[in-house]
Amino acid sequence: MRLDFVKMHGCGNDYIYLDCRQSSPPEDIAGLSRTLSRRHFAVGADGVICICAPTRPGADAAMRMYNADGSEGRMCGNGIRCVAEYLYGHGAARPVLAVDTAAGRKTLRRQGPGLWQVEMGRFSARAADVPAVGLGKGPLLRVPLTVHGARYEVSALSMGNPHCVVLWPGPGPLPGGTALAALGPGFEKHPAFPAGANAEFVTVHGAAALEMTVWERGSGATLACGTGACAAAAAMVLRGLCRRGAPIAVTVPGGTLTVQVQPDDTVLLTGPAETAFAGSVTV
Repeated sequence: MRLDFVKMHGCGNDYIYLDCRQSSPPEDIAGLSRTLSRRHFAVGADGVICICAPTRPGADAAMRMYNADGSEGRMCGNGIRCVAEYLYGHGAARPVLAVDTAAGRKTLRRQGPGLWQVEMGRFSARAADVPAVGLGKGPLLRVPLTVHGARYEVSALSMGNPHCVVLWPGPGPLPGGTALAALGPGFEKHPAFPAGANAEFVTVHGAAALEMTVWERGSGATLACGTGACAAAAAMVLRGLCRRGAPIAVTVPGGTLTVQVQPDDTVLLTGPAETAFAGSVTV
């Protein structure tokens, strides 16, 4: 079977996009994501995103996203901006778009060529929402967590998917490369997070600037994570280190995302959505 796809990314957080608006996602989409996501051996990506027909009236499309390990995710902030950019160029050239996700409907607004802002919904630091066990009921801020024998101070939040935000104690740079590969799985699969967790390692460079590396649940080290940037900014706002209602620049290895934590705990995420190339593969 020949499969046409578009490779897109938001700050280097790259996915293989399949237009499934006129059909169902391919059979064994989980296995397909595992196969096609292998870097150096296939197309290579952080996963596969299917652009589907809306699940409810009033939406322009629905998004289903699969991580590189085949697991299905509920939400992807970088991925959904790319969905909007794809829709804008393929039959829905409107400045405001609505996309259904497993984490609810998201509204996106075009800010300029290849630039979208998405309403990410409300964050929660309650244990039941993350979900998290053994850390208290919440808000889960400055909670001690032991990983590989070392004690860290973390904040656990939900952005429609679970996050563990670590204010990096230093000294030295944020973990990356082999250091991130050694550390990340210990947070992702920690018993405190029964559904797993995305792990964000954060340095604060002032009230309006963060630096972050990320280990994504199901995909490993990625160059960016939109929901992770939102969770990191929300955690730092709750801790009084960043300003609520003001833009916060979150620098990740693949670029910079802008996050705004609103007074009602909703979060806005703004960033690029770019097409790398289009192609086809026989599967």
